[in-house]
Amino acid sequence: MPYIPHTPDDVKAMLDTIGANSIEDLFDEIPAHLKAGELEKLPEGLSEMEATALMAARAKQDEGALCFIGAGAYEHHIPAAVWEIATRGEFYTAYTPYQAEASQGTLQVIYEYQTMIARLTGMDVSNASVYDGASGLSEAVLMSLRANRKSKSHRVLMPKAVNPLYRSANKAIVRNQGVEAVEVEFDAATGTTPLSALAQYEGEDFAALVIAQPNFFGSLEDVDALTDWAHANGMLVIAVVNPTSLALLTPPGEWGEQGADIVVGEGQPLGIPLSSGGPYFGFMCCKQGIVRQMPGRIIGRTVDLEGKPGFTLTLQAREQHIRRSKATSNICTNQGLAMTAATIYMSLVGPEGLSSIAGHCHANTMALAEKLTSIAGVKRLFSAPSFHEVVIETPKAADDVLAALAKKDILGGVSLSKHYGFTNAILLCVTETKTTEDLDAYVAALSEVLA
Repeated sequence: MPYIPHTPDDVKAMLDTIGANSIEDLFDEIPAHLKAGELEKLPEGLSEMEATALMAARAKQDEGALCFIGAGAYEHHIPAAVWEIATRGEFYTAYTPYQAEASQGTLQVIYEYQTMIARLTGMDVSNASVYDGASGLSEAVLMSLRANRKSKSHRVLMPKAVNPLYRSANKAIVRNQGVEAVEVEFDAATGTTPLSALAQYEGEDFAALVIAQPNFFGSLEDVDALTDWAHANGMLVIAVVNPTSLALLTPPGEWGEQGADIVVGEGQPLGIPLSSGGPYFGFMCCKQGIVRQMPGRIIGRTVDLEGKPGFTLTLQAREQHIRRSKATSNICTNQGLAMTAATIYMSLVGPEGLSSIAGHCHANTMALAEKLTSIAGVKRLFSAPSFHEVVIETPKAADDVLAALAKKDILGGVSLSKHYGFTNAILLCVTETKTTEDLDAYVAALSEVLA
């Protein structure tokens, strides 16, 4: 490690000073049954050279594989300029911009980011990002409890068609705060959440309804009807969206008569590589009327005494984030570098470019679905219109099919057996990075696996 602060002699001197025999003695109040004990499965430490060789070998295992996995993380083309700019020292090492006079460059980038995200979602205000899309949903749920003054419950309606990993993260974050996410069934034929599934909750006290568009299956929900139903029943609407889809689909700010109240999503499609799972960033927007209940930072544009434009943190004091139970959130930083890369990405591709990317993703997905369903025994599981992702059903177990495809260097999608019990169902995604030859390679490989 480049910096190891304490030598064994330093540690001994400190322990002697406070009268402790070992570091373990400092934690003697923790019951023994709660301690992890020895980490038997953790390998021995490696030297820098050995660790580099190991990681290179593991990275090589992914070389040449065609990826058709989506489910919340997407393989898009990233212009080379994005990370060439994002990793310049001015962005790469910039600290959190509490000191406005020393952080105008960082603040302006964040302001530009907020403007782009607000326009993309059709919302009034955006914050300066949160950790990821899943934690963003949890923050939106907690925000809805604060913002919906008419609701006295600590409940929200959570459709099962929302990404199961998002639902799991939400449960982990909010359950100890007494918040209940009541799950709503989806229609097995369409893969969407029908109004009929919500009918039993009419007149009940819920703070919000969560709507994913597209949902986890790639299916497009009737967002106008769902939004209006929620508002008619005194609920706020939390939208969970894929930012790429917003280049083609109606933005959540225009759903129904009044639009969504809070919008969240994963920003990874906007110029962030898959990189083995992160770091990513979550975007979060809301209506102007509830902006003070939104967690995270908000950057504003103003002028100084000489009339020159400047940027600064606004609407929230720094101390707001450290006020314990009175704070709007436990977030006091964000994935700033990833957000910076997304700002550069959106600036480079522009509205027309993003629309073209979304169109190519959708066209490729539909083309692959058509090719795959020409194979005997393969069919689309859901009938609803979809974007970017579809679910296919195969004659064999999805887990076995995907394992066999992986041996042919095809990462074929995500099995729905674990989270939904669809033993033979595969959620697959195609982005603009795939060629006709790539699609044909998937079809040929699946034909061999099913033969």
